[in-house]
Amino acid sequence: MKTANQEIKPITTKINANGNIEVGGCDLIELANTYGTPLYVYDEATIRSITQSYKDAFKDYPKINMMFAAKAFMTKAICKIMSEEGFGLDLCSGGEIYTAKTAGFDMSKTLFNGNNKSFDELNYAIECGIKTISVDNFFELALLNDVAKSNNKKVRILLRITPGIECHTHEYIQTGHLDSKFGFDLTQIDEAVELIKEEYTNLELVGLHAHIGSQIFEKQVYYDEIGVLFKEIKRIKDKYSINLTELNLGGGLGIKYTQHDKPISVYDLAKTMTESIEYHSKEYGMEMPEIFIEPGRSIVGTAGITLYTAGSSKQVPKGRKYQAVDGGMSDNARPSLYQAQYTVEVANNPNGKSDEKVTIAGRHCESGDILAKDIMLPEIEEGDTICFYTTGAYGYSMSSNYNRVLKSAAVLVNNGKSDIIINRQTYEQLCESDVIPDRFK
Repeated sequence: MKTANQEIKPITTKINANGNIEVGGCDLIELANTYGTPLYVYDEATIRSITQSYKDAFKDYPKINMMFAAKAFMTKAICKIMSEEGFGLDLCSGGEIYTAKTAGFDMSKTLFNGNNKSFDELNYAIECGIKTISVDNFFELALLNDVAKSNNKKVRILLRITPGIECHTHEYIQTGHLDSKFGFDLTQIDEAVELIKEEYTNLELVGLHAHIGSQIFEKQVYYDEIGVLFKEIKRIKDKYSINLTELNLGGGLGIKYTQHDKPISVYDLAKTMTESIEYHSKEYGMEMPEIFIEPGRSIVGTAGITLYTAGSSKQVPKGRKYQAVDGGMSDNARPSLYQAQYTVEVANNPNGKSDEKVTIAGRHCESGDILAKDIMLPEIEEGDTICFYTTGAYGYSMSSNYNRVLKSAAVLVNNGKSDIIINRQTYEQLCESDVIPDRFK
């Protein structure tokens, strides 16, 4: 069964009577005129469709917990949707914890993850009632034990490990292979367990956590990951008499950015994971553990689009034609960072003949600020609305104020209604943290 992560466009996308692209019942040209550009647009129906697919695909596994990887796109409105859909949150900073807390999210359904958490962040996580903390390294083990002791608490933890599995994705988003900044190497697990058992008595080890990467199209890597984790659980039980009951399998399911991408469905993922769990449970004579998965990109990626307004253009003699837009690497760093590719349309001319090769350039003072290179589009005129699909994950999350460009607004669309979920930044907000020393006054 096909799921939303296998589509390029939000599930409500169509061309309306005005000849414009419409998403969530809202004309994209009207959205651009109302809210300005650059503009992030999120289709609520697509978000809820993929969360429903996850729940349906795993419905036969009795102990499954869905945890939205908040780093993909974290706002208070998204927290509300995840809460309504029965998802927990995988958080990786004090800011994400604060967002969840102030949105009224049930903090007992959260996990705190990351490779260099600070004392203040760990302390804040405990104060806020974070249920479980995934510990990444020996430094953090000692630090968290001190924080827990100072709060007179015993903190539930997972050990994050690198299972030594390499998936075919961009090297920057591979996290489960051996040469990674994340997690304990398999050879370090015994030392970590012994420290927890003998010295760090304010920590309660309940399970293992592994994440093998992002934008993954393969099924076998998940099957193999589970095999590695079960082997370690069995070994720890036999050697230390510690019965680990929880497995966090991470996320990483890929989505379709262009026609060349062939992601597996959520149902394929669920089938692979549950078959591996069942097989390895029987192989090691173990009860099936409580499972946590952390989809992020696959929840919000397809649901999001970004709208730009076309500005200046340049035809290089015997070379490329550059078409500039009013955004760029400050609202979408992925093309510069990962050489990411996108599907692009002219929102006010979606049926136009795509007979011009053009490179979409950002507005920033960087030669590398290119959003899309050598793509075919209808001839673009100044003022046209350019639509980039599948930008819902890591667009706003990785945005910046480079060149002191203001951060963009985001709207949520559903059934013909649009609601602001992130206000456009103002110049006053841009400068509110600036301080001129008294000696300059």
